[in-house]
Amino acid sequence: MSAMWQGCLADTDYFETRSSGGHDYGVWVTTPPGYDPATTRAPVVYVLDGNWAVGMTAPLIVTQRDPMQRIQPYIQVSVGYAGEKARHWERLRNRDLVPPGEPIAKEFVDAVEMALQMGAMTREEADAYLAELRASRADAFLSFLTAELHPRIEHDYGTAMSGHGLFGYSYGGLFSLYAWLTGNTLFESIGAGSPGVASEDSQVFAQLEKMGDNLPTAKLHLTVNDRELLGDLAVYQTLAKNTATVLHRLTARGGAVTSAVLRETHVTGLQASFLSYLRTCRAL
Repeated sequence: MSAMWQGCLADTDYFETRSSGGHDYGVWVTTPPGYDPATTRAPVVYVLDGNWAVGMTAPLIVTQRDPMQRIQPYIQVSVGYAGEKARHWERLRNRDLVPPGEPIAKEFVDAVEMALQMGAMTREEADAYLAELRASRADAFLSFLTAELHPRIEHDYGTAMSGHGLFGYSYGGLFSLYAWLTGNTLFESIGAGSPGVASEDSQVFAQLEKMGDNLPTAKLHLTVNDRELLGDLAVYQTLAKNTATVLHRLTARGGAVTSAVLRETHVTGLQASFLSYLRTCRAL
């Protein structure tokens, strides 16, 4: 690929790959300015929801040359969906980013119904959206990232052996929390923006209970948005409340966790959350 992907993302390659589970993914790889693995090998930061997130997060790789607050060099790998199915990324992410057995909160179902009534979804789209949630396989997607995709990135881009990170937002943030709680050793820092812990019966709380005080050593950075907490949408209020509960339980046990409240909505908070993760977990 050329140094410009479709003329807009500098130093970005794009390829498509099929997982062992038969799912097709689009992968954007953005290297640091002037990156030369022959001299210095950089770790990888995996960013979820690539179809949505790559345009807002990949350009921030220039922070590695910001003279006022330098960020450690990293290669960004944004992972999304490929082919005809890419237009359905909003529901495909439910399958990949939500832990198996995660309950579907009433507030979330109500939000889908509201989108249906407003004309933002058809009944067929709404049913398909919820169906993916009932068959969620974050465990399979985590295995794809770590056991299939990462070895390819490591080989093709000459990455560092350690220092890798993971960032996800909304359900991607839920996946990030899930990956952290599994104790996966690939990631040394994890950013979870407005994680989609939409139910008080979330698998996140079950995992926390099971782990007790034996928490992972990887850095975890949680963010929420003030408009989620103070707004009038029940699904976002619940999400923010549950995220605060997760944070309190982790800090009470001495977990390696940091947090920030951002002045954003759930939709606008992605870029701000990613930047907060970089500044907190990857600063020089």
